[in-house]
Amino acid sequence: MTEREKLDFVQQNKIHTEMVKKEGRLLKLHTEFSINPFRKLHILPDKPMSKKPPEIIAENTGFIEAFHKAHLEPTKKYSMPLTESQEIGWFSSPLIPMSHHDNISNFHRIRTDVTKHSEQAQRVSN
Repeated sequence: MTEREKLDFVQQNKIHTEMVKKEGRLLKLHTEFSINPFRKLHILPDKPMSKKPPEIIAENTGFIEAFHKAHLEPTKKYSMPLTESQEIGWFSSPLIPMSHHDNISNFHRIRTDVTKHSEQAQRVSN
């Protein structure tokens, strides 16, 4: 016979009461419920021919703020990137100031002998 079969009624009751006490310690009762602002909610309108008066709902500013914050870009939500993939492109401002007179960062179209020749060839072929 195994150990489980050797347990009498008193021992089984003691094990059961210990398990109930353990569950009671770890149990967390949630009494406040709200809609998850990070999940998309599909609201369907009433039927067009229904005569039901519109429902008046009090505004919950905390929920509205959480909803708007959840839909912001990560750079506006957090001060620093949270994941490795967010580090790429987190600081999107240019590293050096832009100048229109600087030829390093400005690539204007310049006409050369090759481009002039190709423009003439395209005009002739059309």
